[in-house]
Amino acid sequence: MDLLLYGGIFIVSLATLLKASDWFVDSAEAIGLSLGISPFIIGVTIVAFGTSLPELASSIAAVLAGQSEIVIGNVVGSNITNIALVLGLTAVIVKKIYLESDLWLIDMSFLWCSSFLLWFVLQDLQFSTFECLLFLAGIILFLTYSFRGNKREAVEDRPKVLPRHYLLLVVGGVLVYFGASYTIFAISKISALLAVPPKLIALTAVAIGTSLPEIVVSLSAARRGKSDIAIGNVLGSNIFNTFVVMAIPGLIGPLEIPADIQSFYVPMMIAMTILFGVMALDRVITRWEGWILLLFYLLFLGETLQF
Repeated sequence: MDLLLYGGIFIVSLATLLKASDWFVDSAEAIGLSLGISPFIIGVTIVAFGTSLPELASSIAAVLAGQSEIVIGNVVGSNITNIALVLGLTAVIVKKIYLESDLWLIDMSFLWCSSFLLWFVLQDLQFSTFECLLFLAGIILFLTYSFRGNKREAVEDRPKVLPRHYLLLVVGGVLVYFGASYTIFAISKISALLAVPPKLIALTAVAIGTSLPEIVVSLSAARRGKSDIAIGNVLGSNIFNTFVVMAIPGLIGPLEIPADIQSFYVPMMIAMTILFGVMALDRVITRWEGWILLLFYLLFLGETLQF
């Protein structure tokens, strides 16, 4: 009965977290468009940050609850899921994802940099305050270069923002906080009942759950022919996950870094990042490349369940 109770709390709190994030993202996107920000920049910054809110909120809640090993599992698991599952599933369903922007000018370079930087700083299985500040400097640098390259839309072409957008932005932010808190509470109880390490739940259930916004946003954008938002969402989410979701919880409290995550999952995340970059070289991601990404995700799940 306890397992059913905490399982129900997990489902309800995660659903609340996702819905609140959806409100936040939609409102932020509308506000961004009203300011003349281009769709790709919105995808790689505003939408990406919004869809990464569940990871950030659940990671902060994990540190406050004394389950800091969830943070690295959440970041690495979500990054692998975003590329292998989100991008792979999107490519398989829409057949081809065409890239209008040259990702290697700024975004892919930052994505590779963030992945390799995470691997280097975790060699000692610690994440210091200096490293937290270094990662925050990385996201500031990324945002600066992203917005400097933005071509603003003409004022007459910009949609108008409504008061409800600001209201949903605030309400969504508040519900994200409570949804994240109860999600971590449920995870800690379920892992204790099943004698399963919380990091494994973070790598799988939490990673998939918190990546649902990326799946929905990317599929919806690709189907409407807005490939820039779909790709920018995955790129930006992974950059935000690595730089922000690691740094902010690390400033709140010390992070526990399990050795098996550093030895296997972080290298796998780097491999997926490199594969993403190679696939993007010809500015099109095909259906068969999507199937390859999904095969890697099955490998990730299989290895996780064996631990």
